[in-house]
Amino acid sequence: MGAADAIRVAIVGSMMLLVFAVGLRSKPADALYLLRRPALLARSVLAMNLIYPVLVGLLVAAFAFRPAVEIGLIGLSVSPILPFLPRKQLTLTRNGQFTIGLFVATALLAPLLVTGTMLLIETLDIVERHVPAGRVAWIVTATVLLPLTAGLLVRRSWPRVAGRIQSATRIVAAAMLLAALVPLLIVQGPSMWALLGDGTLLAIVVATLLGLAVGHAMGGPQPEDRSVLALATAARHPAVAVAVGAASFPEQDLMPAAVLLAVLMSFLASAPYVAWRKRVYRELRAASRRASLNRAH
Repeated sequence: MGAADAIRVAIVGSMMLLVFAVGLRSKPADALYLLRRPALLARSVLAMNLIYPVLVGLLVAAFAFRPAVEIGLIGLSVSPILPFLPRKQLTLTRNGQFTIGLFVATALLAPLLVTGTMLLIETLDIVERHVPAGRVAWIVTATVLLPLTAGLLVRRSWPRVAGRIQSATRIVAAAMLLAALVPLLIVQGPSMWALLGDGTLLAIVVATLLGLAVGHAMGGPQPEDRSVLALATAARHPAVAVAVGAASFPEQDLMPAAVLLAVLMSFLASAPYVAWRKRVYRELRAASRRASLNRAH
């Protein structure tokens, strides 16, 4: 196994451990939260697996981006939620059940949803490059569905064990991810630099803003739900995108660099939105405390 293969395995493995850790912390009520709210689930699925991927596909089709950039953006738009995103989302809401429930529901449905989205993109003939839907379903099942199911089963069967190993699992996963990202950035740095220009950075920023706007609009009347769905729509699983692209287009050596560049720029582009929603959350908490004090008096 070469260095590049070892880095890829470490990244995928760390992401699988992060998904497993989410399963370990998910109570049955959290896991079933969204499945018991079909209207909110339907809006979430429409935002993440229909509207956003189609908009990204139209963006890619409208401009002559490099093939690696096209594959990276499309792959990210159809991938499941970023595994470590729930911890970030929990800082923006009092209702952690929607955050965990959204991750669990979309992960459990991921093979079906991702396959359906890819078939839709192929049917609409939005882009010239197509990723086999069956291959996507297998990758999503292996890297997201199986580790999440394992975590949920451990939590249900041995809740004390799940509680004890949850933090350790997350720490190990984070250490693996950091250990892999440092050499990856060094190795892929020149390739990422080569992708700059030709509107690539603007396309990534626009794709991020589209995801935030779609999720925010479809989140419903609750401000906190809007924040959670916006971030979930814009921030997707890079390991799945890289695995799908590498399996389907092995000749595209720049594709991992394109995905990494998209993820990094997406975090920067979403920072103003996160700051705004944190301010909204603080105002909501302050209003709730004032209302509680008024009721007490």
